Formats: sequence, structure tokens, C-alpha cells
Amino acid sequence: MYAVVGCTECGTYWLLTDPRESDSATCPKCGRRHQTKKLNRFFESEDREAAREARAALLAKKHGDSAAFDDVAHVSELEERIEESGLSEEAYLEQSGIDADEVQAAGDTSKSASRSRDEKVRDAVREGGTEAEIVERVVEDGVPRGAAEKLLEKLRRQGEVIESGGELRLV
Repeated sequence: MYAVVGCTECGTYWLLTDPRESDSATCPKCGRRHQTKKLNRFFESEDREAAREARAALLAKKHGDSAAFDDVAHVSELEERIEESGLSEEAYLEQSGIDADEVQAAGDTSKSASRSRDEKVRDAVREGGTEAEIVERVVEDGVPRGAAEKLLEKLRRQGEVIESGGELRLV
């Protein structure tokens, strides 16, 4: 089961997989935690592609670009038109009045989109660098600065992160 849900804090739409199996969900944009039973469900389906299509249509409507979807039966037809046009995907979407970055975000199913703040901090430490460099990378990855600093300090207190030669590393 897939549900298109919306954040009450920032208005972002995202796909929630099996909303019945989880008590809470975190907005991928602002990080706010929601009780899944209280989230606004705009669309539900057993088909992931149908849910993605519904989310894309909601985004287009939200941004006043719904006309791009009016003359196609399914979002997959847009891909066929792209191939026939000879344009890059980004150029085609922009000419159609659709924000290419929004489309990319809508289709992003990578693990990084659902990583916790703790995982982001640990990943940044694995990449190496000074404390300031690590905090900056984590902030760029969407974690608030204060939370990043607290998580880093927590890992230090637990003995999971040590400083060696001015750089932090996981133990």
C-alpha cells in the first residue's frame, strides 16, 4: 500500500509506504515527525507508480502547472515524448512548465532520502574531516546545525567517535 501524504508544517507531498505498519513518519523536507494516522492522505493505492503519478499531479497543481498533465493519460507518456523530441529530460520538463528539480525529488527513492539524522552524521564522519567540516556537510544534508552538533557530541560521549590529528573518525 502506498499513500501520498502531506506535511502540515511545510506542505511537502511524499510517498508513504505501508502507512498502516508505522506509527510515525518524518517529512523528507523539513524533518517534522508526524503520526501516520493524522497525516492528510491525498491518494492511496497498491500500485507504487499510480501513487507517484498522483503525487506528481498534486505537485503540478500546487505550482499551477497542471496543464502539463492534462493531455496525457499516464505520466509514462511524458517519457515517450521526451525520447521523440530529442531534448534532454530537463529541457523538456522546463519547456512543459514542470520544475525538473521537483520531478527529481518526486522520483528519488534512494536510501539517502530516508536516512536519519544519526545516519547522516555517521556518514559524514566516515568521509572524514574536522568537526567544523563534518558539521557543515551534515547541515548541507538537511540536518539543523544544533542537532548535528548534539549528535556528534553524543557519539563522542558514547566513545563511538574520536579525534585523531585534528580529524574525527568512527571507532
